[in-house]
Amino acid sequence: MEQDLRSIPASKLDKFIENHLPDTSFCADLREVIDALCALLKDRSFRGPVRRMRASKGVKGKCTALKGRSDADLVVFLNNLTYFEDQLNQQGVLIKEIKKQLCEIQHERRFGVKFEVHSLRSPNSQALSFKLSAPDLLKEVKFDVLPAYDLLDHLNILKKPNQQFYANLISGRTPPGKEGKLSTCFMGLRKYFLNCRPTKLKRLIRLVTHWYQLCKEKLGDRLPPQYALELLTVYAWEHGSRVTKFNTAQGFRTVLELVTKYKQLRIYWTVYYDFRHQEVSEYLHQQLKKDRPVILDPADPTRNIAGLNPKDWRRLAGEAAAWLQYPCFKYRDGSPVCSWEVPTEVGVPTKYLFCRIFWLLFWSLFHFIFGKTSSG
Repeated sequence: MEQDLRSIPASKLDKFIENHLPDTSFCADLREVIDALCALLKDRSFRGPVRRMRASKGVKGKCTALKGRSDADLVVFLNNLTYFEDQLNQQGVLIKEIKKQLCEIQHERRFGVKFEVHSLRSPNSQALSFKLSAPDLLKEVKFDVLPAYDLLDHLNILKKPNQQFYANLISGRTPPGKEGKLSTCFMGLRKYFLNCRPTKLKRLIRLVTHWYQLCKEKLGDRLPPQYALELLTVYAWEHGSRVTKFNTAQGFRTVLELVTKYKQLRIYWTVYYDFRHQEVSEYLHQQLKKDRPVILDPADPTRNIAGLNPKDWRRLAGEAAAWLQYPCFKYRDGSPVCSWEVPTEVGVPTKYLFCRIFWLLFWSLFHFIFGKTSSG
């Protein structure tokens, strides 16, 4: 399929997405199984040190497919966790208890697919996974199970959270070195951030994701996170188009050009957090001064989605530069597709801007009044 995408003319990209990248997969076929599994977890009581807790719901993260094998996250939200630190402090115990529950379900219930719970890597492991597979179809999905504080029980997904909420997250209540480790709590906000987008933008994201998986097959796993490319696609559309009907090849080219300019990227959103709260503002200024690329999670300001390894970006940028020469970025007459005009960075408000304006006005008024008094 890589050769097909490389050689297809720009005008046929929409047809390519429709024919080769439909929004259905083995992952989607498993939705009923996952729903049943989550319902069973919800109905069961936990035991031991976490007996006061119960699963409130399960949310499946985006499925990443590669040659019949797929990976996805299953976030198990828990009630009676009072705040973020509960999740961090009890992660190991929660993982063990969820594993016991899944193993019991594995022996009690039969699903339409093969269900296997993987053993913990060590007695103190904080990682748990299970696999759903259809051997006759040569397809399988590995799910990483992630317990999480049920943040959305306390927030309205359609409203901007109280900024004190983020101030608490980034203050001393988040242990040093744990920034970004609580990203599972924000999965609901993150999914809504992408799911509320126009249909054609979602199709462009599927195309970029497919391109990323082709790069992964060729270059291996050491690449920037896929979610960074999804956010880069949203950013390119927001700053270059913002219309529901756009030229797919232009959008695709814009994203790849941004990848080649990774050293200049400084991207963030103020959908859920912003600069109005002083503590949050100071933290955001620190985050946005860090070495680039910087792509802050729209829901979690402690998490730089771009990652910490510029070598991963360098490898992907090299592949993106090569792809920009392929026929998928040319029209039938050979003329090149133009990209959208998109800046590589989002501006940052001047720190303490309002305080400075206030003091400037104060001193101007002071000199005006006392200047007139002294001259009189």
